[in-house]
Amino acid sequence: MPALPARPLATEPFTDDLSAMRRALDLAHFAVGLCDPNPRVGCVIVDANGRLLGRGHTQAAGQAHAEVMALRDAAEHGEQVQGATAYVTLEPCSHHGRTPPCCEALIAAGIARVVAACVDPNPVVSGQGLARLRAAGIKAELLDSGGLGDQARELNIGFFSRMLRGRPYVRMKAAASLDGRTALPDGSSQWITAEAARRDGHAWRKRSGAVLTGIGTLLDDDPRLDVRLVDTAMQPLRVVIDSRLQTPPGAKLLQPPGQVLIYAAQADETKAAALRQKGAEIALLPNPDGKVDLAAVLDDLGRRGINELHVEAGHKLNGSFIREGLVDELLLYLAPKLLGLGREIATFGPLASLDQAVQLDWLDHVPMGADLRLRARPQGRLGSWLPSDKA
Repeated sequence: MPALPARPLATEPFTDDLSAMRRALDLAHFAVGLCDPNPRVGCVIVDANGRLLGRGHTQAAGQAHAEVMALRDAAEHGEQVQGATAYVTLEPCSHHGRTPPCCEALIAAGIARVVAACVDPNPVVSGQGLARLRAAGIKAELLDSGGLGDQARELNIGFFSRMLRGRPYVRMKAAASLDGRTALPDGSSQWITAEAARRDGHAWRKRSGAVLTGIGTLLDDDPRLDVRLVDTAMQPLRVVIDSRLQTPPGAKLLQPPGQVLIYAAQADETKAAALRQKGAEIALLPNPDGKVDLAAVLDDLGRRGINELHVEAGHKLNGSFIREGLVDELLLYLAPKLLGLGREIATFGPLASLDQAVQLDWLDHVPMGADLRLRARPQGRLGSWLPSDKA
């Protein structure tokens, strides 16, 4: 887990709210792979002349939040924060959870102004943190320019999803040839893309609370589904969709580190006992067709505190997720090669007409060595559940 860069002896003063909030957002990224299920938050405390007094980001669940870390940092450097401004990428919490309310810490420290990038979607906080600060005489406001609120929400898109929908944000990852093949007809797929793309894929695993695959991929590839190619403080939950409980007790996925959760539609008790002995949890969530109910899986993962779900599955399970409208984002790595016949990214349809296609909006496209990373989101899906902030 990378540590914060050393604090310089002197820094250029922040000239405006935007520059200070950008620094807070930079800090928030250090909480990725560390603080789940809590949101990734950064905070900087600045005096009236724009000089940095303290900085911090959210720590592991049950430990200090960004505001408290920034106050501690200021104290460790002998800085007085009375009358200062705190820039926070998410509205300070106002309730007692695993830690005391950050609002109370800011009030007790004598902070005069708090600027937040966006409102906390948690219903026990939403708007109440800013209201609590204002009631204490602190000038509390939302930063409504520069698009930084959107950036703060994107960094915490899974937390917003879990708070507002009760289920994680689903990101489906696939590595494919330029003609859309993820494997040869016999299932061979290692490796279509090169090392840079694989390392980037592990970075996306790192930011996910859970990585999910299907029994077909497990039997074909025997994947570990852990984070290995980048540093991380915590491993995501490994999830398998296995309707008939065919997971072998010797599967690599059952090896440490991390936990394993297997969703089944039916379970032979002998098989279940063998898997439990290996440390796996078995959950039965059948649908009327005798398969695993994928929507129920998402609801259950939401209850377990999973913010982002990273799906790395085969064409059949991918097709089921897409057909049921459960995918929030596609993360595709395309290699500059053609494979001809082979397995596709997702099997669904056939569609009766072109206007039934799943329409997507591009999020970005980034070269990854010789490969290309594409991110896209189904049109209108985000706007159907993510409201805009109100100060």
